[in-house]
Amino acid sequence: MNIKNNITQFSKKLPPGVTLVAVSKMQPIENLKEAYEAGQRIFGENKVQEMREKFSLLPPDIQWHMIGHVQTNKVKYIIPFVHLIHSVDSIKLLLEIEKQATKNNRIISCLLQVHIAEEDSKFGFDEKDIRELITFPLWKDLKHIKIKGLMGMATFTPQQDQIRKEFRKLKTLFDELKEQTLPLQVQMEELSMGMTGDYRIALEEGSTMIRIGTALFGIRDDLGPK
Repeated sequence: MNIKNNITQFSKKLPPGVTLVAVSKMQPIENLKEAYEAGQRIFGENKVQEMREKFSLLPPDIQWHMIGHVQTNKVKYIIPFVHLIHSVDSIKLLLEIEKQATKNNRIISCLLQVHIAEEDSKFGFDEKDIRELITFPLWKDLKHIKIKGLMGMATFTPQQDQIRKEFRKLKTLFDELKEQTLPLQVQMEELSMGMTGDYRIALEEGSTMIRIGTALFGIRDDLGPK
């Protein structure tokens, strides 16, 4: 597996304005270094402890994206350095990010995770939750959070029509919110959807940020969807 070549070739075929997040979870440091040497500067991790360890071992100009579910009691460990949290899925988590960001004197960029899959295992707000959240008075107290957009994961299925329908639903919500008057801390700039198995559909449906692991690094040691 030639990671450097994979990064180069993959980057060439991305449309303008689309960000490639290299999903480096469970990958050894050597693989991340090879990706870094190919020019990749954005890496996505889904475990707090693993991201902390890699942050301490790799160059400081890397942008670390937290793409996995975050427990509130672990937020404090990533706030000093995380660039973007894709997986904000509850008000409780929002408030904890605000609390820890205040302590670190940082403004943390986040995406609101929307539950679009039919699988019960996926986290996220539903559409009704998102619409209500945008109108909550709590935003006046969130001075260290900047919502940059939405994130969603489609159902892990070979049925492309279903995947497309789920991504299209998220893009419709994204566009709807974009047209509204939003709190100062909320912007609709990024739409994070698409992984190795479904990124082509995600791009066709308007994704601005894709999370790619297997196509860059090869098969991971775990057995979950890529």
